Amino acid sequence: MLKSKTFVKKTRSGGVMKVVREHYLRDDIWCGSEACTECKQESTVLQTDACIESSLCSYPHYLIPDTNVVLHQIDVLEDAVIRNVIILQTVLQEVRHRSAPVYKRLKDIIHEKEKHFYTFTNEHHRETFIEREPGETANDRNDRAIRVAAKWYSQHLKTSESDTDGLKVVLLTNDQGNKQKAEESGLLVYKFEEYIKSLTANPELVDHLALSNDNKITSSKVLFPEHLPLSRIQAGIKSGSFVQGTFRASRDNYLEATVFIQGEGEDSTEILIQGLQNLNRAVHQDVVAVQLLPRSQWVAPSSVVLQDEGAAKDDNVEEEEEEKAVIIAARKATGKVVGIIKRNWRPFCGMLNVSQIKESTRHLFTPADRRIPRIRIETRQATTLAGQRIMVSIDGWPKDSRYPNGHFVRSLGGAGEKDTEQEVLLLEHDVPHQAFSQAVLSFLPKMPWAITPEDMVRREDLRHLTVCSVDPPGCTDIDDALHCRELENGNLEVGVHIADVSHFIRPGNALDKEAANRGTTVYLCGKRIDMVPELLSSNLCSLRSNVERLAFSCIWEMNHEAEILKTRFTKSVINSKASLTYAEAQMRIDDTNKNDDITKSLRGLNKLAKILKRQRIEKGALTLSSLEVRFHMDSETHDPIDLQTKELMETNSMVEEFMLLANISVAQKIYDEFQECALLRKHPAPPPSNYDILLKAAKSKDVAIHTDTAKALADSLDGAKVDGFPYFNTLLRILATRCMMQAVYFCSGMDNDFHHYGLASPIYTHFTSPIRRYADIIAHRLLAVAIGADSTYPDLMDKHKQSALCNNLNYRHKMAQYAQRASVAFHTQLFFKSRGILNEEGFVLFVRKNAIIVLIPKFGLEGTVFFDSKDKVTPSIVFDEEIPGVSVPVPDAEPQAKKPKLDR
Repeated sequence: MLKSKTFVKKTRSGGVMKVVREHYLRDDIWCGSEACTECKQESTVLQTDACIESSLCSYPHYLIPDTNVVLHQIDVLEDAVIRNVIILQTVLQEVRHRSAPVYKRLKDIIHEKEKHFYTFTNEHHRETFIEREPGETANDRNDRAIRVAAKWYSQHLKTSESDTDGLKVVLLTNDQGNKQKAEESGLLVYKFEEYIKSLTANPELVDHLALSNDNKITSSKVLFPEHLPLSRIQAGIKSGSFVQGTFRASRDNYLEATVFIQGEGEDSTEILIQGLQNLNRAVHQDVVAVQLLPRSQWVAPSSVVLQDEGAAKDDNVEEEEEEKAVIIAARKATGKVVGIIKRNWRPFCGMLNVSQIKESTRHLFTPADRRIPRIRIETRQATTLAGQRIMVSIDGWPKDSRYPNGHFVRSLGGAGEKDTEQEVLLLEHDVPHQAFSQAVLSFLPKMPWAITPEDMVRREDLRHLTVCSVDPPGCTDIDDALHCRELENGNLEVGVHIADVSHFIRPGNALDKEAANRGTTVYLCGKRIDMVPELLSSNLCSLRSNVERLAFSCIWEMNHEAEILKTRFTKSVINSKASLTYAEAQMRIDDTNKNDDITKSLRGLNKLAKILKRQRIEKGALTLSSLEVRFHMDSETHDPIDLQTKELMETNSMVEEFMLLANISVAQKIYDEFQECALLRKHPAPPPSNYDILLKAAKSKDVAIHTDTAKALADSLDGAKVDGFPYFNTLLRILATRCMMQAVYFCSGMDNDFHHYGLASPIYTHFTSPIRRYADIIAHRLLAVAIGADSTYPDLMDKHKQSALCNNLNYRHKMAQYAQRASVAFHTQLFFKSRGILNEEGFVLFVRKNAIIVLIPKFGLEGTVFFDSKDKVTPSIVFDEEIPGVSVPVPDAEPQAKKPKLDR
């Protein structure tokens, strides 16, 4: 049966177009129940014996949840107890429209055979399709469609010839109006919460319930201003009275945040938000509407380190704000949150703070991420969950509640356990770490794999060259290899050979999509989360020694002053003659007795690299510093047994110089060929205000730092030395690193500022690490098309799709960096766990009003030392915001020394 809808719509040119939409209705859509004999179905999903122990429903039954139940109670629906559920097409479509993450989770449940979730296409079934009535809202029509389908199922199962043994259909809803209408239609209907509480054999499910509006944990006192409705917000943004931006909570002060407002092109501004009332229930990464306060109410960023200790009082910072108002020059544009445009809530990892009240089911949960507020949850498992890392979801944040309300999702394991903490940091940093699916693995080459004659026809044979790789110890994903040889004309030929990953990962397949989503390989201490399956990363694409491998080569002809005379790119086949570590390569270069081809190649490369580095630094490239530590692991327990800061050798710099040169050469080539869709990487110059911490630190030792250009900064850092304080220069370089902006990927057709500030290069991309970075795979594809070695495809030439891809890659790279730092921090804690008190040299990096941030270079450790603690009298401290610094009057008598609190 065919139904059609006809309507007219206005075209862009002002004309009128008649649109006819056809909607097919069928009689052959089956119910999916194995108890049914009427439907001519080959396979069934819903079981005859659909029993679950319930005090409300003692008979076998199927469940039909409405849209809001699926959207808000997906954590419960995922539980193994909930089976034999009918998901209506109406519900599936609404969920897809309203929440992509929930839709994906629902589809995953439907694919789990043991869950027995059946999708019924009620919108195309002749007896369950309904038209929208005049004056009826889309929401009311959908609710009615759900009731009609539930009614059809009830009657259909009753009229089935076989004995269905009292099999019934239960509609689950949280909408009082929908429930009432369903009851009037004679349907069996319960509120979702009511039904879950009736499952006497599974009381733990109650903890997973998202709190409904009539069961919120609130107080009678209104603590926050009302959020404005979306219509008011949109009108305010249009008129300019409000601005829209991303809410970024502070790690150091829970009463402070900034709202990042993206302007046209590169322009962006930040608005400071201070105080509970002004923060107004916004959570980190929410998209919010902000109203600027009058200039007289603008404040300076707080110099206090403040963590939410859960005080009962409504945290009031008015006194503090009065103190801060002294320095008018330091004031920033300040505003207040007036509404939420988009919540960016996700399940959060953390610990339960068990209530002091005995028998209480209400407890506070403290997230691992300090930027997330504490969450109030209800659970009957508090004693079990104490001391465990758990996941909690936020359900809402009423205006009369000091904290958001949420519900328990699942336990991850005991706090402090290595596997648990690793899982926490992967989840918290949104690192995709599940095993590669069969769909992804199906696109891998079949083993045994070998280079075919067809491959050789399209490639240059470079197997005779003395190519070698230089990497950190234990590296199995070798992306790059190098060679250097003297030509007959006296010039040098230098080659950078990169694993040809794009040969194995073809555009648009499941393997390609997975790599694009992951974006990067994540290196944790003792563990690697690969971007591509191990067969590629550690075998077929890894340029190991003495095996033939496919490569993409960038080859220059240079003179002995490292001037490039010719550049060419080619797909190739290589056979690496040695896989060396940085230390092994360094020893070969330094050993005067060695004079083999590999060593001669390394010496040639090293000599040229020194010239290239000098040239870069003369142009204004920065040499900054960040502390990196390496752990030596116990081979059996995998616990850290030694820790040392990484030493950089000449060979580190040698490899880096040629990788930079290859990246710059490829960037220029792909931009020349594809000006609208080249994937490039830029590093914006920092705004002058970013340098405040660096300038103040230098000024404290009477050292002048110039920040007008990258060259001026590099030169003044080179000259910044203090007698008797050799580490001062390194400290300044560490601070300078923190002043920098993040380097980002972008599409050349969507931007006009290509400059890389840190490298002092007008253009740059990533080409040299395609095993571990997806951006490099795109650069390979663009370069292959540019030299006629491969064919193009639509998405590669679509600048909007390239730009969206860049956004994901930038996000994944940032999260990978944070996850790596968190892993180092955790392993550092493990290392110190059994070592008692150690005396080491430390340096004060920053001074706050109530704390100092201390760096211990030997261990790359940074922590906050608070001046005050619960068990001692706070000394009288004078804070000077200008320096910033603190001074302590000399006490009459020397007090007993106590260990300072080191809070990581």
